[in-house]
Amino acid sequence: MLSRPAAPAVAEQTGRSYCGLWDFAGRRDFLTAHRLRGLEDLDIGFITAHTSAYVKAAGLTLRLGLWGILFSLIIGLFCCLVSAYRVPVLKRICAVYIELSRNTPLLVQLFFLYFGLPKLGVVISAEVCAIIGLSFLGGSYMAEAFRSGLDSVEQAQVESGLSLGLTSVQVMRYVTLPQALSTSVPALVANVIFLIKETSVFSAVALADLMFVAKDLIGMHYKTNEALVMLVAAYAIILLPISIAAALLERRVRRAGFGN
Repeated sequence: MLSRPAAPAVAEQTGRSYCGLWDFAGRRDFLTAHRLRGLEDLDIGFITAHTSAYVKAAGLTLRLGLWGILFSLIIGLFCCLVSAYRVPVLKRICAVYIELSRNTPLLVQLFFLYFGLPKLGVVISAEVCAIIGLSFLGGSYMAEAFRSGLDSVEQAQVESGLSLGLTSVQVMRYVTLPQALSTSVPALVANVIFLIKETSVFSAVALADLMFVAKDLIGMHYKTNEALVMLVAAYAIILLPISIAAALLERRVRRAGFGN
């Protein structure tokens, strides 16, 4: 019976087996060492020199993201109330809008707004396209978050409010909506974080957001590791405080078991 030949020394160094195929353990160790070596070789001077570009891009990302989130909340609350009050025609329109928005990517929506509408004679700026696209996408997610909160309120509380002489609008304002909002906080915050991360596609319509700056620096200077490290750090600086503030807000708005 023939014995298996020993792997050459080069295989131990490169992570390849004697027959030229990747050895999984060796490949993992080789790639890990390569990545760590890449992090150790970061050009700190390059990072320092281009931090201002990321700060400016983060400001644009935040500004567009906040406007989009604000309009998303308004659209979502409107669609939720239309569904709750069962307004005949508007309820169908909102249902079609929610399905259309949630089942089309933001990038496709931006392309339609930025490249498609000019064919119809409607020309709008890239920033307006970004805000409209983000609002269009986020409104449907916010509507579903509000709807889940309204559904969590027991019908007995609504009937109790009506029996006390409150109108349906007063019941919604003083009884249903406060409890629904406290329950919806986790979903709303998740949507806010999701929408801010979706701003990364704004570079497709020539907006100098964080992703645009990172790709630009990689293309000009071939500093991939440095550009991506700064990109990750920028999004972490933006999103981590939102997550922490959301956790504090969620604990604060919980009342009588709602929000658990």
